[in-house]
Amino acid sequence: MNRMAPLNSRKPRSSIRSDKRPMVTLLLLLAALIASFILGACLGSTWESPLEVIRTIAGAGGDSAFVIGMLRLPRLVLAGLAGAGLSIAGAILQGLIRNPLAAPDVLGMTGGASVAAVAFIAFAGGGLGIGWLPVAAMGGALVVSGLVYILAWKNGVSPIRLVLIGVGISAGASSLTMLLLAFSSITSAGKAYIWLTGSVYGATWEQVLTLLPWTLLFGGIAWANARHLNVHGLGEQLATGIGAAVQRQRLWLLLVTVALAGSSVALVGAVGFIGLIGPHIARRLVGPSYGVLLPAAALIGALLLLLADMAGRTMFQPLDVPAGVFTAAIGAPFFILLLARHRRHEI
Repeated sequence: MNRMAPLNSRKPRSSIRSDKRPMVTLLLLLAALIASFILGACLGSTWESPLEVIRTIAGAGGDSAFVIGMLRLPRLVLAGLAGAGLSIAGAILQGLIRNPLAAPDVLGMTGGASVAAVAFIAFAGGGLGIGWLPVAAMGGALVVSGLVYILAWKNGVSPIRLVLIGVGISAGASSLTMLLLAFSSITSAGKAYIWLTGSVYGATWEQVLTLLPWTLLFGGIAWANARHLNVHGLGEQLATGIGAAVQRQRLWLLLVTVALAGSSVALVGAVGFIGLIGPHIARRLVGPSYGVLLPAAALIGALLLLLADMAGRTMFQPLDVPAGVFTAAIGAPFFILLLARHRRHEI
């Protein structure tokens, strides 16, 4: 009995420490995001003071209000929203499929959006107007994701079938995208290549307001379903055994993922690897519980894309390098490292 008493007395303190640590981490990530946001608004062809940036945000800007408020701030906010949406989508997929290599690219969401966007730019953009591009991209993501889900259905949908069919559909979508580029004009191909690389160049407040409700609504829905994601992490058989409606929850969460990834890709282009890297970093920092993992993934994804865009528009002036170039430069080695580690564990 004497041995058990100290254990019982220490348990509450340990529990309190474990509860406080994720919250402290989230606050630090939020502070880092705010600091990066202010720094990004300061940087550009001309340096603006942080005080001027804060004054502009508060609505009391001076001579630099147009540059900060109309050129830099929309770009920063759009990058943050898109990065958060892609990272949350990746975290959901990794939980549903229980595969550390899962990302929106795996289920063909990015590939479907790319095919639809390139087809729109090449053949319909001139007649309908470029404002319909997000609708086309989101429609492509939804159609291809639905096709993957239907083809993977066999008395239910298993994670391994989703991955295998998703990889195959993604490869087919990539080939179709290249074919469309080959048949499009030089001008349309140039626009399509910029979109495929992923960039927030020329972002406007209208685009921000278009993406904002999608990210907030479906990000909130994902967080409200965090307990279902925790259950799915136990495995399909165990989740079914404890009474979870696995197939219905999986379909619903996949639709949430399509909405988050499709809306983000529609407005910033096919930015790669954010949905892969963000959840892994978040899992290292706050643990596997989705109640804190999803907010952490959102903050990290926003920070990653914001920093990538900041590097693209400041490191090679006067050139404006697409943010997708930097996310790919970081994400490709990260993916190879994850793959090697995954294979080592299997051996």
